[in-house]
Amino acid sequence: MIPGTLVEKSVLARVGGDAAFVMHRSPTCSHTCVRVFCFASRPIALSELTPYILCSICKGYLIDATTITECLHTFCKSCIVRHFYYSNRCPKCNIVVHQTQPLYNIRLDRQLQDIVYKLVINLEEREKKQMHDFYKERGLEVPKPAVPQPTPSSKGRAKKVLESVFRIPPELDVSLLLEFIGANEGTGHFKPLEKKFVRVSGEATIGHVEKFLRRKMGLDPACQVDIICGDHLLEPFQTLREIRRAIGDAAMQDGLLVLHYGLVVSPLKIT
Repeated sequence: MIPGTLVEKSVLARVGGDAAFVMHRSPTCSHTCVRVFCFASRPIALSELTPYILCSICKGYLIDATTITECLHTFCKSCIVRHFYYSNRCPKCNIVVHQTQPLYNIRLDRQLQDIVYKLVINLEEREKKQMHDFYKERGLEVPKPAVPQPTPSSKGRAKKVLESVFRIPPELDVSLLLEFIGANEGTGHFKPLEKKFVRVSGEATIGHVEKFLRRKMGLDPACQVDIICGDHLLEPFQTLREIRRAIGDAAMQDGLLVLHYGLVVSPLKIT
């Protein structure tokens, strides 16, 4: 091994005797590759490896290490899932992970997690105990760890394949970004829209989008919803595919069809 190589994407760690392993993440692979070498090397302090096995969101050791396939950054599973509830970008490099469903583009990195558990003494046992206590205190059944199902390879040997549990139906071909622009006085109480990224069929109409907003926000029937794309006030009968085709690039942002919506008092209520 040449000193100084694989600095950014590799980690060297002593595992006993003259054996050491290199954690290497290739741009063409979404998982951590581990290569074992036998050579004399100095023992490495855990503090030297800590930057590589910490979650940049919670600042703790990686638990259920989960990698974003678009940029290969890794976080705790619970941390990245919670982050994607409010954003569709990687919290480290800000790349768009997916227009509307970033959870489609994450994978559990079991090899990296095994390495973290080997490096940090008693971490796995503490996590298992905390999880067990959490569920028992609430009278819930302790979930069993998921095990990847082996599939036969071309050579007839079983091979573990980790695939995303999320699938995008092909008919959902339009990704929406719903941006709130405000509400006039008198529109009543409403709940903020929790998720502004939505993936829908291009055949859906603005009328469908309005119904979605009303249901999710708990709007008063007397409240009117105005939906705008660019400078165009949209009509309920217009389909999303027609709008994307008619307005073109001006309607798009990072592959998303951007719709702005506002709440106003219905003219019927005023009269």
